[in-house]
Order: sequence, then C-alpha cells, then structure tokens
Amino acid sequence: MPSIFSRIVAGEIPAIKVYEDATTLAFLDINPASPGHTLVISKAEYPDLFNIPLETLVAVHTTVQKVAITINDLLEPDGMNIVQNNGPASGQTVFHYHVHIIPRWVGDGVMLPWKPGPTDMQTLQALGTQIRSALHQPS
Repeated sequence: MPSIFSRIVAGEIPAIKVYEDATTLAFLDINPASPGHTLVISKAEYPDLFNIPLETLVAVHTTVQKVAITINDLLEPDGMNIVQNNGPASGQTVFHYHVHIIPRWVGDGVMLPWKPGPTDMQTLQALGTQIRSALHQPS
C-alpha cells in the first residue's frame, strides 16, 4: 500500500505544496511543530536513508536547502531544525523518506528530539575506532 506521501504525490490527498520538481516535493506539515514547518520528500517511495539512491538523496537535500533558505528569509526565525528520522525508535511514522524543516523561535516550546548526556573519552575513542574501521572496509 502506498504511503500517505505517495498518495499526496499522486494527487489523491491534498497538500499545501510550496515547491516541486521532477524528483522532490515540499509541502506544509498539517500538524506543524511551528509556523512554516515543511516536509520535503522524494516523489519515489523509499522507506529511509538506508534505501534511498544517492542521486535521489542529493536531490531531496538540494530542495531542503532551497526551501530552508526561503523560509529563513521570509519568516526570520531565531533558528531552524532540519530533522530526518529512520525507523520507529527514532520517531519515524511515515516510511517514505522525508525531511522536516522546522523554523524555531526562542521560547517556542518545541522540544528537541534528544537530551544530550555525558560520556567518557575512552568510550568515544573506542567507538570512533570501530566506525573508522568499518568505513574503510571494502563494500
């Protein structure tokens, strides 16, 4: 069954579109965290970052930058979150690759998705070594 976002792309569900090209679509979130909260999607349905082709990922993030700059210039927020979730534990509820552009104002009450916590340098060093090693292995 197609995702709600695929149904928006197909015109089956209405959306307030703000930008569209051959590969991507940007539209206002119907349950916004703040004024101007916009979603940018790939028109083709890929469930997450791990499955989207590189050329489509680049197209989505090119659109993210274009739309974010426009929202920043227009609404003049104090800041902006650019959020992309992968998997249920991250808060992903629509399994169609998408990026949230969330304008932020001081004192707006919008919660960040995590609370930073302390760690030690030995733990960080060991994890850094593991990640570097895995990145350098042939695929």
